[in-house]
Amino acid sequence: MKFHEMNIVGLDRKLPLCPLTDDLYIAGFVMFGDVEITEKCAKELLDRAPEFDVIVTAESKGIPLAYEMARQCGKPYVVLRKAKKLYMVDTITVQVKSITTEHVQTLTVGSIEADTIRGKRILAVDDVISTGESLAAMEALINKCDGNIVGKMAVLAEGDATRRDDIIYLEKLYLFTPDGEIIE
Repeated sequence: MKFHEMNIVGLDRKLPLCPLTDDLYIAGFVMFGDVEITEKCAKELLDRAPEFDVIVTAESKGIPLAYEMARQCGKPYVVLRKAKKLYMVDTITVQVKSITTEHVQTLTVGSIEADTIRGKRILAVDDVISTGESLAAMEALINKCDGNIVGKMAVLAEGDATRRDDIIYLEKLYLFTPDGEIIE
């Protein structure tokens, strides 16, 4: 397996290169289990964040980041779930197709989560923004809940997301050839 070495908030990490197609690879960035990078990325993103009331992320890879940001700033966070759970009533849903999943997924919130979002300044966060499909689904669901998105943030942005001026991110994540060469 090939790896891409990069520095994120002063921490060196080796990210495995994973095939999306025969000709295109991405570097896999997973915050699960990496407390050190989660804490430092949360702090750095909070330092750059606009004023907000609630942090919102989509299940599942953004959860550690959203939790740690909420812990550090003392504000609530909401997880947009991939499926309706037994405790959810009066659900609101949207569909999403992410490059890291094989099929269309659903993002769902129940009335309790929707009430937490309604009328609030929302900071939408994720670990990586690439095509923007997951972010667009998050935005659509937040809008359905009458939340006001004041910021969109990620630890890493890759591909077209690096050219967007509406996203705050910490580092650029490159796309790769099967040989591990960076695609500019």
